[in-house]
Amino acid sequence: MSGHTENEIVIDAPMELVWERTNDVERWPELFSEYASVEVLERDGDRVLFRLTMHPDAAGRVWSWVSERVADRATRTVTARRVETGPFERMHIRWTYEQLDTGVRMRWVQDFAMKPDAPVDDAAMTKHINDNSRVQMALIKRKVEEVACTAP
Repeated sequence: MSGHTENEIVIDAPMELVWERTNDVERWPELFSEYASVEVLERDGDRVLFRLTMHPDAAGRVWSWVSERVADRATRTVTARRVETGPFERMHIRWTYEQLDTGVRMRWVQDFAMKPDAPVDDAAMTKHINDNSRVQMALIKRKVEEVACTAP
């Protein structure tokens, strides 16, 4: 079994601003509502290894993991994977950015599988990721568009 999600949103802002804001990993706690902190562990060119820590969940648990992210500015794509997988057997994410007449389409594709002893199965995690991606993308859209409106 495995899970797969695809979510996208159009952000009415210049490509360079969308790219810079959404790939500034150190500032993700300002951009995403779910992340409490980010610690960059290693950086090598366009590759960054970092620890993400979430705000406590409803049960008071704090989830944290290490991910690797490689950004390719030329193709406007980012590939990422969890290095410390936690409840996932695997988690791979691909971000793509496409210039449209109405703004920048940012798309997240996630392919994953949950471990047999994970607190949720693939179907439940698929629903959670889809629901949360819509919330986070709307928040990112609002924040980046606010910056675009105030930029000189």
